[in-house]
Amino acid sequence: MRAAKGGVPGRSVVELGCQVRFGGRTWTVGALAGGQVWLVAEDGEVAAVLLSLLFADAGFEVLDAPGVAGVPPWGLLESLPEAVRERALVWERHVREVETGRPGGSGAAGPLRAEYDPQTRTLAQREEAKAAELSAAGMPTSAVTVRRMRARYRQEGVWGLVDHRATRPRSVLGRADERVVAALREVLEAGRERSSGTLGRLRVYTERLLAEQYGEGVVPLPSSATFNRLVHALAGGRGLLGSARQRRWRSARPAPPFVPTTVMAPGELVMLDSTVLDAFVVLDDGVVERPELTIALDVATRTICAAVLRAKGTRSVDAAQLLAQMMVPAPMRPGWAEALAMEHSVVPYERLLSVDARLGGAAARPVITPQTIVVDQGKVFVSSSFIAACESLGVSVQPAPPGNGPAKGHVERAFSSINTLFVQHVAGYTASHTGERGKDPAGEAVWTLAQLAEMFREWIICG
Repeated sequence: MRAAKGGVPGRSVVELGCQVRFGGRTWTVGALAGGQVWLVAEDGEVAAVLLSLLFADAGFEVLDAPGVAGVPPWGLLESLPEAVRERALVWERHVREVETGRPGGSGAAGPLRAEYDPQTRTLAQREEAKAAELSAAGMPTSAVTVRRMRARYRQEGVWGLVDHRATRPRSVLGRADERVVAALREVLEAGRERSSGTLGRLRVYTERLLAEQYGEGVVPLPSSATFNRLVHALAGGRGLLGSARQRRWRSARPAPPFVPTTVMAPGELVMLDSTVLDAFVVLDDGVVERPELTIALDVATRTICAAVLRAKGTRSVDAAQLLAQMMVPAPMRPGWAEALAMEHSVVPYERLLSVDARLGGAAARPVITPQTIVVDQGKVFVSSSFIAACESLGVSVQPAPPGNGPAKGHVERAFSSINTLFVQHVAGYTASHTGERGKDPAGEAVWTLAQLAEMFREWIICG
C-alpha cells in the first residue's frame, strides 16, 4: 500500500511488518484488509485505523519498510525456463493470499477464504494454513518456507521467488582444476599442426606437462570420461579436433566478426586460383594423370570468366593466358549447339555488336574486364611475368594471406561446384577422397587433355 509523503506520491510503502509513526507513537503494521490497517504498539496495544486517516495524519511516517523494486523484472523472468518462471508466479499468488487474504492482492476481487482472512487469523496461522495446503497438493512445504518466501517477495518482488539455481552462470568446464585446463590448452595448441591422434594421446601429453610444471603426481588428472568432456569443451569451438586437414582449414579462418565481400559491378573483384581436378586424363604420351585447372571467377556475377586446363605444373604463362581469355569474346567451337551463341543469349546482342565487331559469331560467355584480381601466394600468380601482364592491362593484384583459403572462399566454392556438377560425370573420376575412390579410376580414363578442356569450355556456357 503506497502513501504520498511530502507531496511526492509513492515514496513510502505501508505493508506487513513495517514500522510507522502515527499519533506520536511507533506502531508495527499487523494486517491490511478492507481499507483498514491493524497497528500493534510496542506495549502490545492493537488499533484498527482507516488507511485514509492514517495517511492524513500530520505526524505519519514510514520508519522501516523493505525496499520494493520499482519495475517488475519481466525481462529477467522471460530469460528463465518456462517451468521456473511459472513456479515463481504461482508462489507470488500464494504469498499474496497469505498476506492479504486474496491471491491477487488486497485490492483484488474474488472470494476471501476463511483460513486466510486477516481479520480472524493471525499471520502465523495463515502461514501454517498455506503450508498445509501446498503439502496436500503434492508440494511439501513448511511454514518456515512460506515465511522465507514472503521475506524474499518483500525484498525483491517476483524475482525473489525464483529458484536461483536456474540463474547461476554455468561454465562448460565445470569445476575442473585450472592447472589441468591450462596444461590441456597448451597441449591442444601445440598439436594443431601435428598429425591426428587419439584422446588417449592428449591425456598422456597433458599428464607429462603437469609433471614437468608441478612435479610427479602433484596435479591429478580427472577420470577419462571427465577428461574427454573437458577436451571437447576446450577444443570444440576452436578447431583443435578433427583431421589434420580440418584443423589447418579452421586455423586459417579469419577472426570473427566476419565481414562479407561486397562488390557492385562485374569485374570489380575477380579471384584466380588453381586446383587438381578429381579426374584422370590421357596425355599425349599415353600417361594417365590428373590435370590442373586454373579459373578466373567474377565475384559480382559468379561467372567463370576464363579457364585453362593443363597437365600438372601450371606456369605463369598459363595465368597470363587466363587474362587474355577474359578480355576477348570466346569463339564458337565446331560442334557446339547454336543455342550457345551470343546472339541467342539474353544480353542486348545487337547493341554490343555495334561496340565490338568481334562479338559476331562469339559464344555466350560474357567479356568481363577485371579491375582487381585476388590471388594466393602460388609462384604462378606472384611471378614477375604475371604481375607485368596485369600492370600492362591496368589490373590491380591483391595477394591473399598465405595458407588462408577463406580469404578467397568464392573461388574455392566454385571448385566444389565444378566437382559436383561437371567432374563427377567425367570418365576416370577419382572422387575427392581416397576413401571414396573406386577400384581403378585410372583405367576408366578415355578423354585426352584437349578433349576435356573442350568439354569444360562448353560446360561453362551451358552448365
